[in-house]
Amino acid sequence: MNPTKKLHDLGQSLWLDNITRQILNDGTLRRYIDEFSVTGLTSNPTIFNLAIKNGADYDDAIRGKVGKCNSVESLFFELAIEDLGRAADLFRPAHDCTCGVDGWVSLEVSPLLAYDAAGTIASAKELYARTGRPNVFIKIPGTKEGLPAVEEAIFAGVPVNVTLLFSREQYTAAAAAYLRGIERRIDAGLKPDVASVASLFISRWDAAVAGRTPESLRGRLGVAVARRAYAAYRALLDSPRWQRAFNAGARPQRLLWASTGVKDPKLSDILYVQELAAPLTVNTMPEATLKAFADHGQIGSIFPAAEDDCEGVLANFAAAGIDIDGLAAQLQDEGAKAFVKSWNELVDCIASKREKLGK
Repeated sequence: MNPTKKLHDLGQSLWLDNITRQILNDGTLRRYIDEFSVTGLTSNPTIFNLAIKNGADYDDAIRGKVGKCNSVESLFFELAIEDLGRAADLFRPAHDCTCGVDGWVSLEVSPLLAYDAAGTIASAKELYARTGRPNVFIKIPGTKEGLPAVEEAIFAGVPVNVTLLFSREQYTAAAAAYLRGIERRIDAGLKPDVASVASLFISRWDAAVAGRTPESLRGRLGVAVARRAYAAYRALLDSPRWQRAFNAGARPQRLLWASTGVKDPKLSDILYVQELAAPLTVNTMPEATLKAFADHGQIGSIFPAAEDDCEGVLANFAAAGIDIDGLAAQLQDEGAKAFVKSWNELVDCIASKREKLGK
């Protein structure tokens, strides 16, 4: 059996962490759905920046919108919504046959709003309305300022992908914000089946400690952090508070593994796929990782296993001088700044192309 189909059949959703007009136009995304059991897609400013900068696939669309959009940001969202709308339509069968559990695409609010709760809420509502599809997540960062926006968006019925999470504590804070939004809908007599995922970033952990720990710990921090978060995830789903919400018609907020492309060439290129095979989760993969796993992936057993000792591994990192909580805060802050940098580069790229093509 194809490794990707086997993983899908074991209960994990495989999503593609990429979107370009090219893979929509040439049938690549359709092929990934048919051959690799891909059932969703995520995007971010870096992905769009590279796609627009490195080719001409968007030139006609940009040329046609010159003079019609009031700002470069508005022009970008027009382009992104066109792409994600087409992708959402491709994933609509998966969305319909799973009753909305799967088949999602994600569109991010401006990273400039990461510390602006009111602006994030307004943007999330507007973008979701503009997509015109039920299977679109709006990505909101799980920063301290972003969490109130998560709660408000969920209460407003906007499906949310909570992004930029790096630790168990950041995940549980995001889950609590989601649940508060759901409970408010229940109290208000509204339908509580508003979907959400919580995106935990993996590979950046190992990149952050490269060369700072014993060789025996190489490539083990991201997986250990993820497994700690997964234990908290399953405990939350089993808690009386969550059970009451589910009994009222809510759905689980699934845990999503993000940043699962391996950055260390000395590690297996599918490390984070094989080590994080778990039911009721999502793994969103770069194209290279997806194709590598389809080519030579092997799944033995899914976790959690009785012998799993993520706390022991984390204790070894602490003994090596790694402050897990401090590093989690640092990674989230750096991630937010990196998204802003990518956003600014994207805006500059589109502005340059708009000026060139508008002449």
